[in-house]
Amino acid sequence: MSQKTPDQFLKEIERTNKGRFKIYIGAAPGVGKTYQMLRDAHEMRESGIDVAIGLVETYGRKGTIEQIGDLEIIPLKEINYKNVALKEMDLDAILKRNPKLVIVDELAHTNVPTSKNQKRYQDVLEIIENGISVMTAVNIQHIESLNDYVNRMTEIKVRETIPDSILDLADEVEVIDISIDALRERLRQGKIYNKDKIETALNNFFRVGNLTALRELSLREVANEVDEHLMEYKNSKSIEGLIGAQEKILVCVNLNFNAEYLIRRGFRLSKMLKAPLFILYVKNGEYTGEKLKKLDDLSQLCIKFGAEFKVITAIDPSLPIIEYAKENGITQVIIGQSARTRTHEIIRGSIVRKIMRGIKYVDVLVVADPRV
Repeated sequence: MSQKTPDQFLKEIERTNKGRFKIYIGAAPGVGKTYQMLRDAHEMRESGIDVAIGLVETYGRKGTIEQIGDLEIIPLKEINYKNVALKEMDLDAILKRNPKLVIVDELAHTNVPTSKNQKRYQDVLEIIENGISVMTAVNIQHIESLNDYVNRMTEIKVRETIPDSILDLADEVEVIDISIDALRERLRQGKIYNKDKIETALNNFFRVGNLTALRELSLREVANEVDEHLMEYKNSKSIEGLIGAQEKILVCVNLNFNAEYLIRRGFRLSKMLKAPLFILYVKNGEYTGEKLKKLDDLSQLCIKFGAEFKVITAIDPSLPIIEYAKENGITQVIIGQSARTRTHEIIRGSIVRKIMRGIKYVDVLVVADPRV
């Protein structure tokens, strides 16, 4: 999506009963997402729009605190949880106040368990449904499908994520980007973390290699969003040039391989190719206990990615995979590296070879186990 001026965003707010949704995205903490969001909020208020702050995380940063200025702040709600007083954004107070635009920081935040919604992005969606526009901020590592990539690059496991579909719902996504040298210098000057955390951060998450990879991810992610909206525009206007068979991706999972990794890999490919995503699991009997829970977890992950999840019972998994691929017009199959021994494959046959023989004109991608 192309970047809009505050005036353009204001005009779009006025044209619809449903709230508009803008996300400021960055490669790392401290790039200036919240600062820029607040600057834009001031400009919109000067244009005559009713603006309020639902929640802003300043982390004690002087520049961010100063940027709040005289913007109205809706008080946070105090929640007593396990004898601890915690403060959360007050969703009911925002809806009652009913500003034209509300600022909601830290989109990936998990709410206190007693809250109405489990995640802050769910609060945001409810606010938008009530006709209030939202500007929010998030770092690239919190996008669900990038979880494995970020973990491999930074060796940091991100616990709080948002579904990729949230980006798709946004009317505008703006990348807040500064050079890696400038970001690390801000860190050294104490503008991101307290002094006692600076050296640790420089040598871990804020390493040059990490920041380079995360910066590339954020720029590429938004470029993908721009391309998707361009395709939607071309289709809605019936512009010529969008011809050719549609790609369809099938990911075949099992409970021994890292199924979550395969599903995320398939989602990234399907998103890049603008292709529907199908997930297939072939079981050989009835499951209970841990295996049943694992299947339920996989099903929930598929829901997040908007993928169709199918479970089929069969002794030989290759046959239902072939049939399913034919029935659904699959063009690419992603499958994990076989755990079978070489002797087992000679006696029973290779699943990959059976699939390749059973379906013509379909690419089969065999993914190595990242844990090995």
